[in-house]
Amino acid sequence: MARFLQASRRALFSSCKTLIIPQRHQHQFFRRANAPPSVFYRHFSLAARHKSPIESNIIRILRNEIEYQSDFAPPHQPDTKFHVFTVEDRPGEQWVTLKGKSVWDEGIKIEATVFDGSTLVPKTTGDSSGKDMRLHISLLVDISKGEGNDLLEFVCSAWPDSLEIQRVYMFRRDGSLPYLGPDFKDMDSELQSAFCEFLKARGVNDDLSVFLHAFMSSKDRTELIKWLGKIKSFVEQ
Repeated sequence: MARFLQASRRALFSSCKTLIIPQRHQHQFFRRANAPPSVFYRHFSLAARHKSPIESNIIRILRNEIEYQSDFAPPHQPDTKFHVFTVEDRPGEQWVTLKGKSVWDEGIKIEATVFDGSTLVPKTTGDSSGKDMRLHISLLVDISKGEGNDLLEFVCSAWPDSLEIQRVYMFRRDGSLPYLGPDFKDMDSELQSAFCEFLKARGVNDDLSVFLHAFMSSKDRTELIKWLGKIKSFVEQ
């Protein structure tokens, strides 16, 4: 395909020499224009390449959407600190990382997704017959007690105002597949309460869910605008 395109361009440039400027006058023309022939032919080829109606329509829609997203609710720089945690954003990715230490000198690492699900719930105000959407964030919470030791890992769901544990297991650093244990909801109720208190004492609680939803709201819009811009640039090429 590349050779075909190169051959097509050479044929186009050859025809341009004949149609636009007679061969005997080309040297004089480019000397007056103070530009080499290659520049002229390149500009001519770019001008001659028109976008198809489909491409033009996509570019127009993308431009309008970028302007709307940027003006209606422009993203802002969210806080990158929350209590003991420092947030490490990962531009262009679906995740952010939070790192901190507990008062017991345990290492805490949290991997959080952008919004990856939702559920509909009854409205709490106004029209009681309507529905509100609750967005969902997935969390992996790793608690470590020393270099090289296995990790106590929690799989959690962060809702707009609450955090729920889904599963608890020991994560092996050697990469072997651990036994995942039962679903959290199937555990003894006292053990469930104990694990919830364990995480709360380390700052992994409902307040963290509220913080993450605010952070991800800004990140999601930032990533969307970047994505729209990349698609637009590709179509414009």
